[in-house]
Amino acid sequence: MKKFEFDVLIERTKREKTQTLGELTIYQDRIKPIYDCKTLELEEDKNAKRDDCIPVGIYEVVKRHSAKYGFHFHILGVENRSFILIHAANYSRQLLGCVAVGKKHIDIDKDGLKDVTSSQATIKELNKLLPKKFTLKII
Repeated sequence: MKKFEFDVLIERTKREKTQTLGELTIYQDRIKPIYDCKTLELEEDKNAKRDDCIPVGIYEVVKRHSAKYGFHFHILGVENRSFILIHAANYSRQLLGCVAVGKKHIDIDKDGLKDVTSSQATIKELNKLLPKKFTLKII
């Protein structure tokens, strides 16, 4: 049986003063899209620790488990940063430079900012689909 290679792309689609919205797509064999969801990150500025989204680029990602986030993903090799994660969260105020994933962009708490819905379910789906180690491209 052929072993499939997975690649993941985050395409940032909207930049706001305090946050960045995007789309995450998983590709099978680097060609065929097999899954997509929404992303939420902090604003894009100067790669400040705990205050910005990470720079565009290509990163290695590994699965990780912690008491706080359960099963999630660790983005490696981010210059001047550590423990950048892809984890469940609904609001940008829950992020310290990490990436939240969800089903839709909706203003859940009516504060004028788009949030992500169904984040826990989305991170569970990603954990089922993705291998222990993969490549992430952010554009």
